[in-house]
Amino acid sequence: MNSRADVLFWAISRHFVVENEYRIMLLSENRDEMWLVNPKKKDLPLVRLLRYDIDWGNWLYRDIRDCCAQAEDLCKQIRRLAPRVLNIYVSAYAPVDDYDIYLDEPMHINGGKTELRSVLIEGENPDSGINKLRPFTEGRLAIAPETMGGDAYALQRTVFEAEARREEEERQLFDAGRPFFTYVFLAVQIAVFIVMSLTGGTQNTQNLIRFGAKYNPLIMEGQYWRLIMPVFIHIGIMHLFMNSLSLYYIGPLVERIYGKARFALIYLFAGFTGCLASFLFSPSLSAGASGAIFGLFGALLYIGTAYRDLFFRTMGPSVITLIIINLVFGFSVSGIDNFGHLGGLFGGFLAACIVHFPKRKRIGVQLPALLIAAFLVYMGLRGIHPAD
Repeated sequence: MNSRADVLFWAISRHFVVENEYRIMLLSENRDEMWLVNPKKKDLPLVRLLRYDIDWGNWLYRDIRDCCAQAEDLCKQIRRLAPRVLNIYVSAYAPVDDYDIYLDEPMHINGGKTELRSVLIEGENPDSGINKLRPFTEGRLAIAPETMGGDAYALQRTVFEAEARREEEERQLFDAGRPFFTYVFLAVQIAVFIVMSLTGGTQNTQNLIRFGAKYNPLIMEGQYWRLIMPVFIHIGIMHLFMNSLSLYYIGPLVERIYGKARFALIYLFAGFTGCLASFLFSPSLSAGASGAIFGLFGALLYIGTAYRDLFFRTMGPSVITLIIINLVFGFSVSGIDNFGHLGGLFGGFLAACIVHFPKRKRIGVQLPALLIAAFLVYMGLRGIHPAD
């Protein structure tokens, strides 16, 4: 595997994978066909490359038809309706019969909304094919003459090393540290529940108020600590069990991604915004960690804005489904503090925007998020004393 066509195939692969951050979505066993994906490239999120010596035009036509069907399936997998899919053939020679008609006109898939363009590059005469390919690469595709006499194995190694580095970066995103505060918060809410049970009960209104449940009249008198203490108070054993179970399962995931300090900030800020939203929109006595737990869902949603492809390849569908189910359940059953849930969800998302991920910066998002959070908290606290 070191012919001129092989070198071309891996040089083009390097252009997409190394220089334009496409990811290898599918790779054939003998590495002569690959599908590349980059959801950030809105005009061209999918590229297919095939290294095959094409003899006949009718084979080319059949393969383009098969490629259309596969591209349609992959568009569903990446949850993006690609406006254009690029299909690149690298062959040592051109077909012996007429074939230009299959390349001149695009084929359409996804109900005509996606255009599949095919380009043939010949190993013996690559310039014509490369020139046809350049408009689809924003004019940046350049294969130096010395590359053509290069080593296909070296180019292949460069491609796979770049892919391995990105896989390692993704792995590190889910391994920022071992869970710690998840279990601290679990222990605190269980301890508070036990103490409350021994000193008057967890469903006794007066006892709930005494321990710090969200109670609007006392918050308006200046007991602002009631905007965070309710996170650790639960009303009845089932309330404690359900929230503890949720925190036990989702907490370690979020803490591994964001690290200990960031996780604690996200959880507490989401609990605070949940209590604040509940105060502003609901007069009812309330308590529970559900607002903070919804905040953890919000932190996971933030991953979808920073790493959209990774999010939907891994946890995305499950996270979105769980949020929808919980919100629908909350609005279908009486006695659930839905404003606290929504406030926590938004607060967790906003806190994640502010802290971002360990050892990474996104100042263009973090600074505006911090200013928005400060403004909303200020306006929310002003709402406690609207006459001031």
